[in-house]
Amino acid sequence: MRRKPLQQSDGNERIAALAKLPVFWSLTGKRAVMAGGSDGAAWKAELLQACGAEVELYCETAELGDTMKALVERTGLTHHDHPWHCGIFAGASLALADCETEAEAQAFYCAARAAGIPVNVIDKPAYCQFQFGSIVNRSPVIVSISTDGAAPILAQAIRQRIETLLPPALKLWAGLAQSVREAVNRRLSPGPARRLFWERFVARSLSTNEPPAQDTADRLLATADQIASVPSLGSVTLVGAGPGDAELLTLKAMRALQAADVILFDDLVSPEVLELARREAKRFLVGKRGGRESCRQDDINDMMVRFAKDGKRVVRLKSGDPMIFGRAGEEIARLQSEGIAVDVVPGITAASAMAASLKTSLTNPNHAQQVRFVTAHSRDHELPQTVDWASLAKPNQTSVFYMGGRMAGQIEQRLMDNGMTADTPVVVVSSVSRTHEHRWAGPLASLGDAMRTIGVEEPVLIGVGEVFGAVAGEHGQSFDQEGQEHRVGSV
Repeated sequence: MRRKPLQQSDGNERIAALAKLPVFWSLTGKRAVMAGGSDGAAWKAELLQACGAEVELYCETAELGDTMKALVERTGLTHHDHPWHCGIFAGASLALADCETEAEAQAFYCAARAAGIPVNVIDKPAYCQFQFGSIVNRSPVIVSISTDGAAPILAQAIRQRIETLLPPALKLWAGLAQSVREAVNRRLSPGPARRLFWERFVARSLSTNEPPAQDTADRLLATADQIASVPSLGSVTLVGAGPGDAELLTLKAMRALQAADVILFDDLVSPEVLELARREAKRFLVGKRGGRESCRQDDINDMMVRFAKDGKRVVRLKSGDPMIFGRAGEEIARLQSEGIAVDVVPGITAASAMAASLKTSLTNPNHAQQVRFVTAHSRDHELPQTVDWASLAKPNQTSVFYMGGRMAGQIEQRLMDNGMTADTPVVVVSSVSRTHEHRWAGPLASLGDAMRTIGVEEPVLIGVGEVFGAVAGEHGQSFDQEGQEHRVGSV
């Protein structure tokens, strides 16, 4: 019976379903038995030897391939010049075979299982209790990639990408980490101070192709002593999560999420973005979606201050860009008044994602010499009183209204009352950049009716201006990401 994945308080899975459990298994000094002398078997035998296993090969000499013969001669691998039999499994930790026929594969598999030995028959998934991944070797740093047998070429391509990201010297830096680990643990107690030390170590080791110098260990331990002598105070980083697509997250945002002890995230942050955060980080949903009940801003500020004063590294994760309609100014002011270090990581704001999705420049020189981002949602859940509608109704500009779904009819009326023509092109995009993104394009005069059909349950952007003329002219109605059209009212 398959267990349901563990879920958080917000209903999202803590760990998504896994096809296989990735396990790193020590084979040093352990006996591994192998049947078959093919090139594929030779590669697996060499891999096991690299892990310290004592490999015993059962295969007649006449059936050894050239690669296996060379391996036996070069490494002294134990070779038994006869076929495998049921007695070879006693005391073994691992069993591998390269079998030509299904019958032989099944026999080897069943014999190993009966002896209680984990077994793998090369290129025959039905007779494999475990699989070998594609490996990036910077031992003691080891990266293994598996596609559960679905696409080995994909695993190889991923390995090649990772190879380019991890400098060869990382092997030596990882060895240095092993050598100083106990000394660091004696100097620094578990918690923020120890984590800060290792974060600095990691940042240095991943940013250089140079191996550590002879005195690097001494200098690292001196750094640990300095960290131990300074009282720890946490920090807060305001991070832009972008519009939803996790691939639009910046590298700096990724690093912040991976370093966080606590994450306070808005309701609009996608599960895909949260999946990239540090597993051990405590996560708190703090609401913040227009038209719905959410945490009070003062309560959010208090949480950030409390966690930071406890020495935690706090990430305040906001949809889009934190500095655009994100109330970041209030949060920064409060944190600075408490003497708490605060940093900001910008994100891709929804208007930019909308322009990219529509393949429409917001500043097409033929139609717009300026862009305006306008909030359509005030604290009292009405249109802001300070909006200059006469200015917004002028031509040669692009206006993008955030949080405008419930106000679409009023936006249409205010713009037309101030002189904007009824046929001005308008686009509406809900859930921009997400898999269920939905769009509408048409004239300003149809905005209110269209919005009532589209609905306001998902976050909505409204773009107004001649730059959207091509989109509105091509579709004139509702359409999805692939351009498939859907009738909306009388549009």
